[in-house]
Amino acid sequence: MAEVVLRGIRKSFGEIETLHGIDLDIKDGEFVVFVGPSGCGKSTLLRTIAGLEDITSGELTIGGERCNDTPPSKRGVAMVFQSYALYPHMTVAENMAFGLKLAGVDKKEMKTAVDRAAKILQIEHLLERKPKALSGGQRQRVAIGRAIVRKPNVFLFDEPLSNLDAALRVQMRIEITKLHRELKTTMVYVTHDQVEAMTLADRIVVLNAGNVEQVGSPLELYHHPRNLFVAGFIGSPKMNFIEGKLTAAGEGQATVQLADGSSVTVAVDARDGQVGGKVTLGIRPEHVAFDGTVSSVGGQVIAVEHLGEATIFYLQVAGAAEPLVVRADAEHDAKPGETLQIGLPPGRCYLFNEAGIAFQRVKA
Repeated sequence: MAEVVLRGIRKSFGEIETLHGIDLDIKDGEFVVFVGPSGCGKSTLLRTIAGLEDITSGELTIGGERCNDTPPSKRGVAMVFQSYALYPHMTVAENMAFGLKLAGVDKKEMKTAVDRAAKILQIEHLLERKPKALSGGQRQRVAIGRAIVRKPNVFLFDEPLSNLDAALRVQMRIEITKLHRELKTTMVYVTHDQVEAMTLADRIVVLNAGNVEQVGSPLELYHHPRNLFVAGFIGSPKMNFIEGKLTAAGEGQATVQLADGSSVTVAVDARDGQVGGKVTLGIRPEHVAFDGTVSSVGGQVIAVEHLGEATIFYLQVAGAAEPLVVRADAEHDAKPGETLQIGLPPGRCYLFNEAGIAFQRVKA
């Protein structure tokens, strides 16, 4: 069993506390991704699991055993870093086997472990090469292979793809997904890229300023964000927000008056909403309508991106702190300076109270 359990984990550097009481259960064989902006504490949390950072308070168990004071080498974990950290004078095979060699493992057993890992990662033909003869993606495979040969109970990944170009990142995401499916080992992965989080994770842990904002499956977080922070972080392009005033609140719908005077109906349970209070309306770029059958808001086009299969419009809309991003079909066209009317379907909109907490959505 390789279940990882964190209870009240706090981490301080001097007087500065960076983790504020993290409670989390990671199931055996699960792929969990820590995601959040730079400085949110995700790498620090991963390093406490690895044993590279001391825990200030709280309890960490791996496989049912308390590991607060257990040395990293005894925790049954293997870590893959952002930097490949390969020895340039060693071959791929020697790099992969180095940890086993230090542990005094028999040469035959080492070779078997390296050959097995190389086969899984499809790098058998690279075993006699030096790192300088490898591409970035191949080097990252070697770094992952070095972790595999140890047969850990838990794999820890700290932004392993951030040094790769866009195409290689997509390829390596697929490879890591296949690796998890084949090894069936618990994996904890840190990234600031929410697309990586959405495509890799069984569950995502959204962190912000050392606190857990929400934990759930990728689609759960996408469709049912708990608050403004999660709603704005999950999804690419991110959700649009428009400030408004709650003018009617009921069990199945709410009415919001926007800054331009227009009213929008939202399919949420707003019984605990304060009529007359400030709210924030949210809608994802891909959920905007153009059929004219729902409430709409107008905005001035400030930029257009033609992507081939779709067109992205950036609109200046009253009540929005940032330009609204609208993803439309490729045939939609508008030029900068023109006004574009966009529909806001009730069942596609989100609503957040003044504290940033989401009202529960209902079927429109």
